[in-house]
Order: sequence, then C-alpha cells, then structure tokens
Amino acid sequence: MSTQLIESTLAVKDAVFREVVAAGEPFMKEIKKGQVLRILDLKGNQAVDTLFYSASDPEQRYDANNTIREQGNIYLSSGTALLSNQGNLMLTIVADTCGRHDTLGGACSAESNTVRYALEKRHMHSCRDSFLMALADWDNGLSKRDLSSNINFFMNVPVTPDGGLTFEDVISEAGRYVEMRAEMDIIILISNCPQLNNPCNAYNPTPVEVLVWDPQ
Repeated sequence: MSTQLIESTLAVKDAVFREVVAAGEPFMKEIKKGQVLRILDLKGNQAVDTLFYSASDPEQRYDANNTIREQGNIYLSSGTALLSNQGNLMLTIVADTCGRHDTLGGACSAESNTVRYALEKRHMHSCRDSFLMALADWDNGLSKRDLSSNINFFMNVPVTPDGGLTFEDVISEAGRYVEMRAEMDIIILISNCPQLNNPCNAYNPTPVEVLVWDPQ
C-alpha cells in the first residue's frame, strides 16, 4: 500500500463542527454516513487513540485484523478501508498528510504502564481511563467490554525484524491531519493520549482538533 501524502480539498470555513480536544482528554461523537471527519495534530507529535462503532449496532466496531488482512499492510494511510468485525466498510481514509498510522500498539492502561515501565507508573492517567470516562458519560450501553483494538493516529510503532513492536518518536508535525469519510453512521471514541513514559507524544501531550464536514 502506498503512503503517498494526500491533502484535503475541504476548506476549514465550511466545517459544520469543530472542537479542540485537550491533552489527555476523551472525545465521543456520532458521525453520519457521508460526512468527512478530520483529526488535526495542532502542535505535532501527538498520538490519538481512536475507536469506531456502528451507531445503529455498536456490537459492530472497527476491527484491526480485518483491516490489515484486506489491505495487506500493517500501517494505515490514504486509501485504507477501515473494516468492522463483521467485514463491513466503516470509513475510508481520503486524505492524509502524515503518511502512516499504527493499529497494533494498542491503548496505554494502568496495567501496561506497570508492566512496561514501573510499579509507581500504575496510577498515571491512561487512554483506557479516558475511553472509560467517555463511555460513562455517553448513555449508549457501551462499557469496558466494548474496548477493542484501536487505531493510534500519528503514532510511530515500527515492527522489529523479529516481529516485536517499538514505540518511537512520532512522525507527525504541527498542522498534519488525517481525514476519513464515514461509509455508515458511526460513533467515534477518542483518547487524546496522555502517555508520558515513551516518545509517542514527545513526552509532552498536546491538544488536537476534530472537524466534520457534511457531504459535498
């Protein structure tokens, strides 16, 4: 799969929704079929952990295995079809000025902070915490059992020759973005990653912006 950078043709002034998501905070919103969603890295070097659910049937949600198998590539970029656990097309990446995004590294949690770093890191805020806080505020029946493998937009997780994963400096810069067209009504769940123990946020979590356009 090519990682050719593709810029959007959409004008910010035409967006029907804009919201800045503070560093370490969650975000959840319903996106209608045909709408275009942009995640904008405002300061650069910020990982954005993201999950997608079908708005009509949240049991149907983004599936990393189906997505990777269909495109034959472990990284996501322009042209990637994001598939559900039922094999249905949920979103298509239509523009990308970063180049590639991770869907293997998962979301940080109290447990992973403890295992990877140190026991005293257990109580540091994590993406799993952010996901759970958003679900608690969104009365749709979703709970921790619904947290599956997520996408890490802008995150750099190379695969080593022996099949391991490493967390490296983020390849995004200020103003870079990824843009997706919803192919069904979906719910997006974001944790604007608060991680301070590895370079996925350059050890300095920063805000991102979410923008939405109606079908053109």
